[in-house]
Amino acid sequence: MNKKDILIGFIIGILTSFLGSYLFITFFTDFDFFTGIKTIKANGYLGKVITLGTILDLVVFTILLNRNKEFMARGVILAVIILAISTLFI
Repeated sequence: MNKKDILIGFIIGILTSFLGSYLFITFFTDFDFFTGIKTIKANGYLGKVITLGTILDLVVFTILLNRNKEFMARGVILAVIILAISTLFI
C-alpha cells in the first residue's frame, strides 16, 4: 500500500506542476499555452517555468500532511526532486 500511495503522490505532484506551469503561462504571458511553451523553450526559459510551476506542489504537500497522508506527501516531494533534476538538463 505504501508504494501505491507514493506513486499516487508522485502523479499528483507532476500534474500539479503541469497545472502551475499552465497557469503561469496563461496569466503572465501574452501567448496561449502551446505557443508560450514553444517561445519559452526557444528562449531557454523552460526550466524556470517548470520550477515556478512546482510552487503549487507546496500547497498540495501541506494539504496531504494535514490529512495524514505522509506517503502521498513523499510522492509529491519525489516529483519535485525529479522535476528539479530534469530542469538542469532542459
